[in-house]
Amino acid sequence: MKSWKSILAQSITTPQQLAEHFNLDPAPLTQVVGRYPMRINPYYLSLIKKPGDPIWMQAVPTPLELEDKVCYEDPLDEENRSPVANLVHKYPDRALFLIANQCAMYCRFCTRKRKVGTPAMMINQATMQAGFAYLKQTPAIRDVLISGGDPLLLDDATLTWILTNLRQIPSIEIIRIGSRVPCTLPMRITTRLAGLLKKFHPLYINTHFNHPTEITEQAALACARLANAGIPLGNQTVLLKGVNDNPETIGELMHKLLQIRVKPYYLFQTDMTRGTNHFRTKIETGLEIIRSLIGHTSGMAVPTFAVDTPGGGGKIPLVPEYTTSIGREFKFLNYRGESCSYHNAL
Repeated sequence: MKSWKSILAQSITTPQQLAEHFNLDPAPLTQVVGRYPMRINPYYLSLIKKPGDPIWMQAVPTPLELEDKVCYEDPLDEENRSPVANLVHKYPDRALFLIANQCAMYCRFCTRKRKVGTPAMMINQATMQAGFAYLKQTPAIRDVLISGGDPLLLDDATLTWILTNLRQIPSIEIIRIGSRVPCTLPMRITTRLAGLLKKFHPLYINTHFNHPTEITEQAALACARLANAGIPLGNQTVLLKGVNDNPETIGELMHKLLQIRVKPYYLFQTDMTRGTNHFRTKIETGLEIIRSLIGHTSGMAVPTFAVDTPGGGGKIPLVPEYTTSIGREFKFLNYRGESCSYHNAL
């Protein structure tokens, strides 16, 4: 069996390599890849059934990425909310710590596509030491999300060093890891890695599946290894036009996630990131998808639909409207559209 590193080393990174696998003209993609890098590892490539399918759309560049004049380079205003390089302090008790600049597959809808996989995202021991120092001197931060890039692409020794440093800060109670590796390169989740992570509880992992096709035997095994190590797993899905923007696809995805012990956490409205406007759906689309789930399946399968507001305003949950009036009687519709009431407290 090939190691995850050897699989990653065989990734497609140029339009010419892509053209060797599919009948396409590489020329229109050259400028796109020059601005926003491409990486499709052999595992994720194997999930593509045909050009234009939901896996293809997430991985393969399109000239539409350069035609976007609507969105923003840094939609969440992360750069202006970074007291030190690669550490975003937006919420009072939480911080986002970027510790890796590479991914196993460069998603075409990435919020940080302006810099992930490019020299613009400089991460080294010095930047991480600055991050540790800030966290130590800011005891209000009790919850740290490490992300990037993908933290689980770091080697075991580097990851151990980072987690050890975080655990040595008394004010940090919770460590979370944001990683798409269980989906895009599941063979990276070895029993050794799961055992390493287990030493740093309470530790949580939020992963990222967008389509039922991504839930394979290999992905299920990766999630099982993490769950068996006592790591709670959540999933953050992005609502993407042409990929999963319908109730049937999202419903199947949520059910399959629960079967592999991953709790649906968020369904995100696509961020207003430059180069991703062709993926954006109407807010109403997400609300209708959530309406199709509520009451028709287990509450465990219903994620929170949210928009991460441009300008760094934070995540805002969005729910379908069920309330008809509030007074002495709280009147509302149930999931079947039937009128109901609740006697309000005095």
